[in-house]
Amino acid sequence: MLKGHGDDGYLHGKPVLADFSTNVYHGGAPAGLKEHLFAQWDKVMRYPEVIAESLAEKIAGAYGLSDQNILVTNGSTESIYLIAQAFKTRKSTIVIPAFAEYEDACRMHGHSLDFIHWQDFGGKIAADLLFICNPNNPTGEIIDNLEQTICQFPKTIFVVDEAFIEFTSSITSVLALTVRYPNLIIMRSMTKAYAIPGLRLGYIVASPELINLLRSEKQPWTVNAMAMEAGHFIFDHMENLALPLEQILKDKDNFVRALAGTPVRTYPSHTHFFLAETQVQNAAKLKRWLLDNFDILIRDAANFRGLSENHIRIATLSPEKNQILINALSEWIQI
Repeated sequence: MLKGHGDDGYLHGKPVLADFSTNVYHGGAPAGLKEHLFAQWDKVMRYPEVIAESLAEKIAGAYGLSDQNILVTNGSTESIYLIAQAFKTRKSTIVIPAFAEYEDACRMHGHSLDFIHWQDFGGKIAADLLFICNPNNPTGEIIDNLEQTICQFPKTIFVVDEAFIEFTSSITSVLALTVRYPNLIIMRSMTKAYAIPGLRLGYIVASPELINLLRSEKQPWTVNAMAMEAGHFIFDHMENLALPLEQILKDKDNFVRALAGTPVRTYPSHTHFFLAETQVQNAAKLKRWLLDNFDILIRDAANFRGLSENHIRIATLSPEKNQILINALSEWIQI
């Protein structure tokens, strides 16, 4: 899906005052990162490491793993397509509603697909691969007993997308389980919590056997020099870069309560973003109306499999910007 994601303000030819469509942390990139990257500018005049080996080693050290457990990627999107390519023509199951790239990548590489709704997860699984985002995008829901299911179905490779793990206090990562379960692949993103989506940076954690398979399909130099330097900076300063999660989730709760007086119905979420449903017209019209009249951008979620044309996804911003959307939506009811 080349178009239809959040943060697509550039397509509309006007400035955006408040962007609720992206679930990247609204507080900006870590202090000092910009200065660090400018200081590394000369590195763009040379080819970067072929597969970002030094960053893989640093990530592995942070988690007490071997560098053979890590593959650095050009964001989670490269991870998704690489996994689909490595297991081309297999039978895959996707837990929905879900990020469209899982399905797109699998179809590109000839997978036989079926789908399990989030509420039905945990039953019988008969697939070579199962894709699940935990916490889930777009709903912010969580599953806290994944190990039991991974253990129960050893012939299925579980591809767990943890792009939003830093935005919840309800579960912990299953990353460490890759040492015990050879049927587990974890995808992690460094762009969401550290607000660097334009740099495109992520990594895969899995057994050495699975990493070797994925590495054999990987193109060289997909991680550029600046993205790699950003990764080094983040892992060198990790202890000082934790999100103010308690405040973020408190702001989300206040935001959701205030939206109760508007013509959108919100759904429970364990993250800073949440799913909502407009009770007036549809999501596409609401998105256009907010952009035209208030310079506000939201995520039309109708293109998530399993959702309707009325669904939107909203990310929590600062209380001041949240109030701008609340005020705008109070007028939507009169349309």
